[in-house]
Amino acid sequence: MSIYFIAEAGVNHNGNKDMARRLIDVAVKAGADAIKFQTFNANALASSDAPKAAYQMDTTDAAESQLEMLKRLELPHNWHFELRDYCAGKGIEFLSTPFDSESLRFLVDDLKLETIKVPSGEVTNGPFLLEIARTGCQIILSTGMSTLDEVQSALGVLAFGMINTTDQPSLEAFEGAFNSDAGQVALLKNVTVLHCTSAYPTPIDDANVSAMLTMRDAFGLKVGFSDHTEGMMASLTAAALGANVIEKHYTLDRELPGPDHKASLEPNELVLLIRGVRDVHIALGDGIKAPRPSEIETIAVARKSLVALSPISTGEALTIKNIGAKRPGDGVSPMAYWDMLETLSPRKLQTEEKL
Repeated sequence: MSIYFIAEAGVNHNGNKDMARRLIDVAVKAGADAIKFQTFNANALASSDAPKAAYQMDTTDAAESQLEMLKRLELPHNWHFELRDYCAGKGIEFLSTPFDSESLRFLVDDLKLETIKVPSGEVTNGPFLLEIARTGCQIILSTGMSTLDEVQSALGVLAFGMINTTDQPSLEAFEGAFNSDAGQVALLKNVTVLHCTSAYPTPIDDANVSAMLTMRDAFGLKVGFSDHTEGMMASLTAAALGANVIEKHYTLDRELPGPDHKASLEPNELVLLIRGVRDVHIALGDGIKAPRPSEIETIAVARKSLVALSPISTGEALTIKNIGAKRPGDGVSPMAYWDMLETLSPRKLQTEEKL
């Protein structure tokens, strides 16, 4: 199965619907499987005194509060329908990350999305995870800032929500759901876990892409990588390690104002990354060690066959002096050399004639 590539537009539309449509066009041209925005009510997401992250202070007006910034970057509900339909017409899946219950219900009940991407900041938000689990949607869970135990706890909530609608939620009940056969089946069927480092941009030495494999080994689920590094190397590494999903931020122009543009790829870079990810996946192949179709004709050219090193008469003994190996390799394999020694030639052979 091909790697599912999510082109993360996020809030890089800057509150402009035309820019959002242009971002969809870029993702389609680059060959992404999906484009993802963010859906939130700023007042439900952040309090009036919530501070900005350091990278947000660097990339936006430092005097502006996080709440004010978020209000500028809200994607109005009525735009969602138009953008979803525009994506459908272009053959790309529309996704969006909800950051509050109202936004989740809108995406599921009104927009009819079948996949919900859970942001890293919600890994410890048990009530929200439970609500997401009960939607019946496919779930992609980002795990930035998380320990393995925290990821397991989040998966326990999701398992509980997917298999149990009557028991009282509790930490013990979540653990029991995670460890149950039904919970494991539900997780395997419905959940993909993404490794992520929640720094914007992420230093390459903090990418820690192999943590993706740690989660695959620990949970047995589909895994992927949400890439916040600059450039393409971390995503290509994830592809080479067997990621099922890769997500990468992109923008129309890194010089645009806004919190996430600086840590995003530009359109031509997105094209190159997706092409590279597809090529890496193809290059991994099926893992079966056997000649590939393109190299079959090379076998005779590059390998050798047993030949007469000098004229050999019928019935003459084959020895280390009169037989050896030369190209082409369409005769008796040199691996039979020791079995042939001291046997009698069944026919007359000329020099360099194959045995």
